[in-house]
Formats: sequence, C-alpha cells, structure tokens
Amino acid sequence: MSELVPHAEGLWAVAVPHRFLGLHLGTRMTVIRLPAGGLWLHSVVAVDDLLAKEIQAKGPIEHIVMPNLYHHLYVTDAIQRWPSARVHAPAAMRRKRPEVRIDAELSERPDPEWGGVLTPVHIDGSVLDETVFVHRPTRTLVCADLVENFDSSPHLPTRLYLSAAGIRGRVGFSRFFRPAYRDRRATRRSLERLLALDFDRIVLTHGRVLEQGGPAAVREAYGWLKPAATTGG
Repeated sequence: MSELVPHAEGLWAVAVPHRFLGLHLGTRMTVIRLPAGGLWLHSVVAVDDLLAKEIQAKGPIEHIVMPNLYHHLYVTDAIQRWPSARVHAPAAMRRKRPEVRIDAELSERPDPEWGGVLTPVHIDGSVLDETVFVHRPTRTLVCADLVENFDSSPHLPTRLYLSAAGIRGRVGFSRFFRPAYRDRRATRRSLERLLALDFDRIVLTHGRVLEQGGPAAVREAYGWLKPAATTGG
C-alpha cells in the first residue's frame, strides 16, 4: 500500500505515528511537485528506503523545509539522503540546531526556485516562529502547528488531553499552548494577511487533513486571539 496520500494534482502527504509528551498526536509530511518537476518537502518525517523510493518516483527532491522551530527532528537524515536539496528554516534555527546545514532563511519572500506557486506567510508574535504556505494551484494551506484537527483518539490519555485542550472534534489550537503567542496584535496582522489569500484545503501536521472550509476553520480556531481588555494588545 502506498504511504503517500494524494490530495490534489501534484500534492501528497504521508502521516506517521509520533508521540509528544506521551501523547499520540502523529505527524505529517507534505510533498509538493513544483512547476519545473522538482519536489518540495515540508516538515519531513522519518523516511526509510521504501518511502524514499516512492517519493523519488514523483520527482527529484529539491527543497526541504523546516517550517518552525519545532519541526526538525528528522531533517538531518533527510539532508543526508538528499544532499543536493536546498534546506529552508527559520533564522533562529541556526542557534537551535547549529549542526544542521541551512541554505535559506524563511521569510515572506518566496524562493525563486519554487516556481511562483507557493506564498509564504510568517505568523508573527509567536515563539513557534512558524511560516505557513499557500499552494496556489491547489488552493491549499500547508502548515505545521498553526492548527490541529482531531476527531478523537484510541489512546485514553490523548483523548483526555484533546478534550481538556479544547481541540477534540474541531479544528483548533490547544488552549494550553496559547501563551506561545506573546504579541497578539502582530499575530492578528499575520492571520489577516493569510486569510486574504485564496485557499480552501488545509494540510496540517497533527490530525486530519481538512479538505475544505479552511479560512473559516482558521478564523474559528483563533477566535480567542482578541485584544486584551487592559492593554489593548
């Protein structure tokens, strides 16, 4: 059975088990074929020879993207496997992972080699330091930790966590991690830039892919992100 799941023309994802603080939250890598035929990998997962062969059948791996400061666990192996790929990461990743080769720092200026099909938006005001991407040909938002989408979980502690975090059965952002957004005004401006773009699907790393209704889901997920009554921020 194929591990790569197609979601649109030139857009695939592979979901794998992943534990975080003992919780079964899983993770997902997104694969996009660029107009010139090369592949763009977002938030790489552990890749064995079988999966590598399946990915490489779609095209040569030309870009490896660490979208924020927390999605980098498997990037060293990916770089070793595909050493000619251009490696993208937040500038602060150079301090966090000084041993990892980084060829380009993420910003809201698209890399010319992306063929003009990916629009990056940096989510300001957060310690996550995440850049999300809108793939215009498929109207898809590709993100790491901006939102999660869990129906439930067979793992009891994970179910309890999802319920307590307010993200069981809905697209959202865990209430436990909201302090990661330290400058709400800056974050709101970033979300406005994102929501001005044309997307419908959301391919995220934790939970189910949302095939439609993306903008409304993002708005609802960040409904809590309102100005503080005492500071106006």
